[in-house]
Amino acid sequence: MNPSSPPVSPYSADLSCRDLRRMIRVARLLHKLSENPAYQGHLESVLPASARFNPGHHAVMMGYDFHLAEAGPKLIEVNTNAGGIWYANLSHDIEATEFSGRLGSKLLKTFFDDYARYLNDPSARPETLAILDENPAEQPLNSEMQVFAALFKKAGIDAVIADPAEIEAKDGGLYFAGKRIEMIYNRHCDFYLESPAVENIRAAYLKGRVCLSPNPRAYGLLADKRRMMLWCQPAIMRDFGLPEAELSILAETVPETRLLASLTPEEAWRTRKQWVFKPETGYASRGVYVGEKLTKHKLAELVLDDILIQQRIPPSLTLGEDQQAFKTDYRLFAYRDRILGVSARIYQGQVTNLRTQNGGFAKVRLIA
Repeated sequence: MNPSSPPVSPYSADLSCRDLRRMIRVARLLHKLSENPAYQGHLESVLPASARFNPGHHAVMMGYDFHLAEAGPKLIEVNTNAGGIWYANLSHDIEATEFSGRLGSKLLKTFFDDYARYLNDPSARPETLAILDENPAEQPLNSEMQVFAALFKKAGIDAVIADPAEIEAKDGGLYFAGKRIEMIYNRHCDFYLESPAVENIRAAYLKGRVCLSPNPRAYGLLADKRRMMLWCQPAIMRDFGLPEAELSILAETVPETRLLASLTPEEAWRTRKQWVFKPETGYASRGVYVGEKLTKHKLAELVLDDILIQQRIPPSLTLGEDQQAFKTDYRLFAYRDRILGVSARIYQGQVTNLRTQNGGFAKVRLIA
């Protein structure tokens, strides 16, 4: 792929209406679970302090990623600050310079709704907003942040794109270039706000002085990969009062997920081809290994308590020109139980990437 070209594929990926309905049902079920008091209580002892704090609102731009198996969609992971919706928009109109009117309105409403929940005031709207990331100008999805900033500015919001070092704590709040920041669209990948770089933001968030979305609470309840170890165990999930129909959906769509430490080195090596190895706090496929490609030397280097193993669900295939095959996964973008859109990502290689020639975000073609 040309580095100057957006990571958008010219091809479309097929998805049955039945599979899309199941994916939507899973996303809505997990959102419902995140608001379940018994589920929250179960996690209280394992969540860090930043995630135990309830800010009173949820998280914009959630992402639910699926592979398609013969038996239907399988949930691969959940993401806060899911990127790519701009490129999903471009897959429908490669000449676009801003979000389509309908999608732009839907996106703005999620930010307005989350801010209103933060202040417990249905009419509240942020006047200033910072899009936060580490060295944002160097991020692969910087152009997406630029389009979001334009969307906010068009709606009358004073929006900036900032590195945490540019955010100053003073007078009981957070400031950028002398202006008080009321809301942060958080694209930073320190999900629990644990590094010194985001110390000021963490302190303001925990004191309720800024609306941070997505936030550690949403990450801890839904996007921490360790949650999938829980969701694939019906015996434990039943304790949260879920009806049998919902337990069945989770059992059918969440692959077996466990700690690498649960296997002996001999078992891990012998069964490696049936697993995908993932770091607990990884993102963007960093540090992910498909078991059949894993060497014994690399396996021995993995830190047992920091690596999850997940039942390998081979991705489905999309055919391009000359029957060239691309691996395919699907991402639902959501806010709470509200589905904002669906896109495919097609690629070649071991794990999902945006580097494949003619790969990237792709339009989804619904079929019966």
